[in-house]
Amino acid sequence: MNCNELAEKIQQLQPEASTQDVARLCLLLANDSEQLDQLQEPDKLRSAWSEVGMKLQAATDQHAAMTQELEDLASSDPEKFSRDQIWVLIRAIKVQSQVLQMYVGQPMLDV
Repeated sequence: MNCNELAEKIQQLQPEASTQDVARLCLLLANDSEQLDQLQEPDKLRSAWSEVGMKLQAATDQHAAMTQELEDLASSDPEKFSRDQIWVLIRAIKVQSQVLQMYVGQPMLDV
């Protein structure tokens, strides 16, 4: 299966999806699936789509929470950062890395 065929299948399942959403799903599904040909079967495509959707939602939720923590951190004096504030920065880097890894197709880090 190639990207065009996968895009057509996604559009059949979700006709209201924008071109950007279809492209994003193609990339995420291709990166998450070892054998794209398995996605020819509607049940396997739905299952893979659901799994990718859950991973993306979890990463998005973590990113939103981290964004709030970083905004709070940005209003404080960096010279007086506590250990907890340093850990906020480290977690933010991991969360950002997790989202990026989903799109470049590398294994995700444990966050």
